[in-house]
Amino acid sequence: MRVGSAPQRLRTWLGIAALLLSQWAYAADSAFLTPGENLVLDGIPPIPAEFADRVRAFGSFSSAGMVAWHPSGESMLIHTRQKSTTQLFLLAKPGARPEPLTDLADAVSGGTFQPGKGEYVLFQMGSGGDEVYRIYRMDISGGRVEPVSIAGERAAPPTFNRKGDRIVYTTSTVDRNRSLRSSEDGDEPERTSRLTVWIADPLQPDTAKKVASFYGAQFGGIRFSPDEKSLLMQELVSVNESHLWLLDIASGEKRRITPAPGKVPVFYGAARFSRDGTKLYAISDRDSEFRRLVTIDLATGDETVLAPQFNFDVVEFSISEKADRIALITEEEGSSVLRFLELGSLKELPRPALLPGVISGLHWRPDASGKTIAFNMVSARSPGAAFAYDTEAKRLTRWTPATTRGVSALELVEPQLIHWNSFDGTQISGYLYAPDAQKFPGKRPVLVEIHGGPEGQARPGFLGRNNYLVNEMGMALIYPNVRGSGGFGKTFLAMDNGVKREDSVRDIGALFDWIGKQEHLDASKMMVKGGSYGGYMSLAVSVMYADRIAGAIDIVGPSDFTSLLTHTESYRRDLRRAEYGDERDPAMHAFFDKISPLNNAGKIRKPLFIIHGKNDPRVPYSEAVQMVERLKKQGTPVWFLTAQNEGHGFARKENQEFLFYAELEFLKQTLLVPPATK
Repeated sequence: MRVGSAPQRLRTWLGIAALLLSQWAYAADSAFLTPGENLVLDGIPPIPAEFADRVRAFGSFSSAGMVAWHPSGESMLIHTRQKSTTQLFLLAKPGARPEPLTDLADAVSGGTFQPGKGEYVLFQMGSGGDEVYRIYRMDISGGRVEPVSIAGERAAPPTFNRKGDRIVYTTSTVDRNRSLRSSEDGDEPERTSRLTVWIADPLQPDTAKKVASFYGAQFGGIRFSPDEKSLLMQELVSVNESHLWLLDIASGEKRRITPAPGKVPVFYGAARFSRDGTKLYAISDRDSEFRRLVTIDLATGDETVLAPQFNFDVVEFSISEKADRIALITEEEGSSVLRFLELGSLKELPRPALLPGVISGLHWRPDASGKTIAFNMVSARSPGAAFAYDTEAKRLTRWTPATTRGVSALELVEPQLIHWNSFDGTQISGYLYAPDAQKFPGKRPVLVEIHGGPEGQARPGFLGRNNYLVNEMGMALIYPNVRGSGGFGKTFLAMDNGVKREDSVRDIGALFDWIGKQEHLDASKMMVKGGSYGGYMSLAVSVMYADRIAGAIDIVGPSDFTSLLTHTESYRRDLRRAEYGDERDPAMHAFFDKISPLNNAGKIRKPLFIIHGKNDPRVPYSEAVQMVERLKKQGTPVWFLTAQNEGHGFARKENQEFLFYAELEFLKQTLLVPPATK
């Protein structure tokens, strides 16, 4: 059967021939790398194999994170990656060789032991990055893995009751055809996600009981009350606003605990019952710029701030009633501070001396004293390790190694906290990783990497392979926290909402001005990079500041907010509308059309490298395809890398490696080209 006109058939055959020749070139010449079978390359030249040898030491780091204590308190469940994906391991004691528990095709997330006996572990797993997580049970004896939640719906992490014989979790419906749509598909009925609350015995998952269902609502952080008659739930309206509810298990009726919404949005999170069930502990920013640790009396609704002296966000806390201790993490200019309060008097207790970095995952050890707490820490010179701190003996113990193998940790650059004033006088901050001035004298090229979220935050963590850019290529890396970033108070967090979206892009323009005033940074050699919302920012900067950059790298970023909100997974849509605006409103739709990088692609004059996972549920693959097609049509240079077994970012080691080598080649051909040959 003949299809299409002669010119169309000719173009098709030429395209096939070019693809075959490109693949043959990779395979036939050992001087170039062969991409994995799940990677699809479009417009990307052969990548020199020498990159793999040169970068190997900077990609050979090992890291591990603590997930849970065994109920005996003698061993630790950790997650780490020894092959392609992150899996679960059991650590018998500090420094012991990790014993593999899971070895599955996809990455494993979460992990919790059955309370009491610890005879099995519950974890979550999706497929190919689709984030349609399913809960599984793995028996410690024999290693048998069985599904607990239903197939085809996205399950949230489960929570046990105190006895350890029941769990509560939620599932959300998903739309598997989301990534096949584009901005040109036209109108279609809006899909509303259904969230269902389940109670189940993990050993008999077929007997799961449906407690309640909600349409279009987002509930999380669900916990049993001590008497197991009700469930505590957090309703998430936006990153700035959430509420707490009690759900009666018998009737399925819910009752609001926190005050009804007012003029000023209030956030509540990480809520849990006191042991006697009379009050809640939670994080709240009511009447405050920052998120504080509070208690809420369930009888009266009265809210009490436990540590008003901390003018920083409390991002996590954990309580040991055995040891009369509260452990909490405050976020102070990006770095984490681990603090301890006496539960009764609220007096602050001594804390360990830790290097600047990022701390997470607080877990009190379930032993008789309850005075030892485990946590994870990552810093500029350490890729991440699990520690335990004895609050009575004041002794810190590293449980997992964190090595950089072929590179000395002392050679890795510590970040500098920098500040600049934006177009409206707002002070913006970020982290600068500057190369050794003696090894790399003169003005250095700059890569500005913008975080996602938009409510994410750049923090002084481990750069991974990006250390190669600083140490061996002499590039300066800047990680900005533009308006809308978390950790700087709720006013700053809301400064990019709705029609203020491009103000955050202007923060990058002000950063370019600041770079131009630094004697060791080269404002004539700047590039932007970002993932997710940071990918949108990279595209938006490419539009607004095309004459100031050498190019941009967009990883899983939206190219148009209207098409994003139309095609993103239904369980995410309302939360994104609260942040970006509602595309169904004519005025907001017009604003999205005005600022859309897709609609403004004609202003993009510098090369773009676009990367996307085919199974992305958050920013559908079509967001990348439509941008690539527009750029090709107008003749703007564009590289396009697709991973068919990834979702919102690249999680598999082999894909991450090839992507990094391709980024090196892109940097080499754009940012690092001598001015005379550009």
